[in-house]
Amino acid sequence: MIKLTVCLKRNSNMTREEFQSYWLKHHGPLFQKFAETYKAIRYVQSHTIDSPLNAYMKKSRGYADEYDGIGEIWWESEKAFFEAVTSLKGQELRKMFVEDEARFINLKESSGFFTVEHVLVDHMLDQKK
Repeated sequence: MIKLTVCLKRNSNMTREEFQSYWLKHHGPLFQKFAETYKAIRYVQSHTIDSPLNAYMKKSRGYADEYDGIGEIWWESEKAFFEAVTSLKGQELRKMFVEDEARFINLKESSGFFTVEHVLVDHMLDQKK
């Protein structure tokens, strides 16, 4: 299983609230609509909260400014991802997603990378049992 993690900064003409609303109410449903075609098996948006906790973390660790949110998309394998994005429909979808992302994401200040998870603590699973 592989996961694409994207750390997102909003376009400068948007407030964080506008960015998160567009992402959740427009871009998210757009991706949901085509997730099966794109062979994505999970999609999660994590929206940064306005909280003194973020200032605390920044100061205590010397972090840079926080991102406005993190998106995560899972695929069964690299092969499944490549099959999805190299198909004719996948190429059309990728173009559409990138065009939509440019409406609300500052792509030059954002980052994306593929990862493999190593879960070391997961009490949420314990609670489900």
